Amino acid sequence: MKSVRLDIRTSKHTQMLDITREIQRVVSESGVKDGLCTVFIPHTTAAVTINENADPDVVRDFKTEIGKIVPWEDGYHHMEGNSAAHLKSSMIGFSEQIIIEDGRLLLGTWQGIYFCEYDGPRHRKAMVKIQED
Repeated sequence: MKSVRLDIRTSKHTQMLDITREIQRVVSESGVKDGLCTVFIPHTTAAVTINENADPDVVRDFKTEIGKIVPWEDGYHHMEGNSAAHLKSSMIGFSEQIIIEDGRLLLGTWQGIYFCEYDGPRHRKAMVKIQED
């Protein structure tokens, strides 16, 4: 199966968008019952992660704490002024792989897939590749 492109529009400088439903839609439309789903973010200032999606305070805490670890202003040398976004993206990662079982993403009860924006707002994309067993 070819990769599927998801268009994502962010509205804030730092944002975590739950894209689980969109990824599951791609899996369902693929017809694959068992296999792997890879989500790849082709940007250097955005990332993808799996985390709790039941309590919105988790996202709030995540954004707050990563901002403390990598502050926006910290004497960086990169001319574009977005070194913090590059660092955060590399720390979180640009891809996730999820098992597909019986046509469903095999996520834990409280898990969701998040697109992480660190230099928005922007028009972004996520690439999804489904592989059948």
